[in-house]
Amino acid sequence: MNKTLLFASVLAAFVTGVHVVAGGKDVASRLLASGLADEPRLTLYAAWHMVSALLGISALVLVRASLPPHQAGMVSAVRLVALLWLASGFVFLVVAATQPGEGLFLKLPQWILLLPVGVLAWLGANRSSKPTPLRSAA
Repeated sequence: MNKTLLFASVLAAFVTGVHVVAGGKDVASRLLASGLADEPRLTLYAAWHMVSALLGISALVLVRASLPPHQAGMVSAVRLVALLWLASGFVFLVVAATQPGEGLFLKLPQWILLLPVGVLAWLGANRSSKPTPLRSAA
């Protein structure tokens, strides 16, 4: 078992739960109640649900890739998941760094959870791609 990928999958599942529960309350419900026109409001709401699905599916990919029969065959998929989580974390950092206002790195703390999942997934993929030494039959 690849414990690095297992830990990444547990953290990814936790992040998914936080996104769905806390994000549903703090972001999605406020978005729906906002005065935005229907098209941008519902487009953003659909995008929120797309992110929910992608987070959950990536957690499942990571847990499956952590299991011995699947490790070597899923390295590319895990690297893709890792890159998506890293890119998502960096998006929040860039937005916080480039928008006016103070304390945005803490007002947009998603990067704190996104980046570790990406790093752990990347490290786990590297661990899965290393050939394992053969044991002697003696």
